[in-house]
Amino acid sequence: MTTDLSTIRLQPQRHKRVRTGYPWIFSNEIQMDNAAKALARGALVQLVASHGEPLGTAYFNSHTLIAARLLERDPARPVDEKWCAERLAAALALRERLIPGGYYRLVHAEADGLPGLVIDRYGDTLVVQRNAAGVETLWPLLLAAIDSVLSPANIVLRDDSPARELEGLSSSVMTVRGAIDGPVRLVENGATFFADAAGGQKTGWFYDQRDNRRAVAAIAADARVLDLYTYAGGFGVLAAKHDAAQVTMVDRSEGALDLAKRAAEANGVAAKCRYEKAEVFGLLDRLTAAGERFEVVVADPPAFAKSRKDVPTALKGYRKLARMSAGLVAPGGFLFAASCSHNVTAESFLEEVARGVHDAGRSARIVRVAGAAGDHPLHPHLPESAYLKSLLMALD
Repeated sequence: MTTDLSTIRLQPQRHKRVRTGYPWIFSNEIQMDNAAKALARGALVQLVASHGEPLGTAYFNSHTLIAARLLERDPARPVDEKWCAERLAAALALRERLIPGGYYRLVHAEADGLPGLVIDRYGDTLVVQRNAAGVETLWPLLLAAIDSVLSPANIVLRDDSPARELEGLSSSVMTVRGAIDGPVRLVENGATFFADAAGGQKTGWFYDQRDNRRAVAAIAADARVLDLYTYAGGFGVLAAKHDAAQVTMVDRSEGALDLAKRAAEANGVAAKCRYEKAEVFGLLDRLTAAGERFEVVVADPPAFAKSRKDVPTALKGYRKLARMSAGLVAPGGFLFAASCSHNVTAESFLEEVARGVHDAGRSARIVRVAGAAGDHPLHPHLPESAYLKSLLMALD
């Protein structure tokens, strides 16, 4: 696959970061001549320094800011089906060591040496996001490798992420192996849940919050729990299973609440669960006016900042959400606040949540600071990919 590849040459002195392990090459670091511009989006190329030193094999897209994503540093090693299978096998071995059982994020892009590729596993069903043009180029080899390593019964391509637009790719959702007839079952923290693999958010479930759900569930016994933006009931149902007295799950999507209800029934906790189809801020106003209080409040919203220009508005939103949520926490209770906005830094998120809690007239002690679960590893040279931030706070 890597024989006779086109050569992409870097600008003088722009190879140093690559040599120290950085996996991305930006468009202004490349000698972007007409031959480079003429290459198809996602073409596999050989990278070389300006003086000719081989740097490895990469995906290349001249139309994007991240123009090259490094795959293999050994220029003599072919990126073929065997190479793909070895990367997948390594990703599988790590997950089975960390979270055995077959329900996890199997591939997390650059961190697993497969840039732009995300695969979530639900037993014998895989949901795949191909977020870089190079993944589509490599897909026939990847698909063959997936078969050799896992032999899944079902494969769903969720080619509908915003990242694809940046890569110049079209949007679609399709099942390319087997058939998906309704929500797929998954097991997390000893509880059963259901994901909408074809029509739900992202890949249908958010495995990244696995450890945070367990931490919240551990303090839920005998508590009244308010789970805002519940989606498929991840926090709320697990809290109910861990002996919460009552759980109220809130989402504006009827389909999401149906998944939460199904999970509650599967875990035998439906009797203690309530559901509110509502916009969260409006409901918070009503709950505050009614004098409601909860021992545990979970505020895990979707991304408030889709891009950098959204950050100022997003920070105000996090502050407001923290203020309104903190006001509903009973004395001695807990507030869990999270942000999955890649463009919001951990420091900014902490500052706005702290201000929001203060605005509510409450004092807080942070008892847990966490990011994504271990099946969402970080590439050591891409700390900015630590998108998930969370705080568990004990309020006065």
